[in-house]
Amino acid sequence: MLISISEVFGTPVSILLGETIAETKAEDLKAISEKLEVINLQLAHRKAMSQKALHWLFISLCAAIVAIFAVLIVLNSSYLGWDYRDPETAVAGAAFHAFEWLFIRIAPFALSGAIAGVCLTRKKV
Repeated sequence: MLISISEVFGTPVSILLGETIAETKAEDLKAISEKLEVINLQLAHRKAMSQKALHWLFISLCAAIVAIFAVLIVLNSSYLGWDYRDPETAVAGAAFHAFEWLFIRIAPFALSGAIAGVCLTRKKV
């Protein structure tokens, strides 16, 4: 019945019961705003750290691709001179050739993507 009376008069039930409503104090709002500021700074720090980690991941990917290219150039497809009559040697040579064939075709795209990632995740001044 109190709820229907409060709806008719447009007042809260607590006023009908004679209770005083404690209004929010400026100190409470200040404390809440300080907590929100701390949370905002934590989120900004987390975002900056993840961007930095992603940036270094792209740099590491570029370095790994260049290093593998260098190793393949130095080896100069040495598996082509192997004796393929031995089954283990034949399997190893085929696997090495498949890796080299796939790497040479995929690496340029991966390297250009990694360089683009480095450029997009660098720290802006």
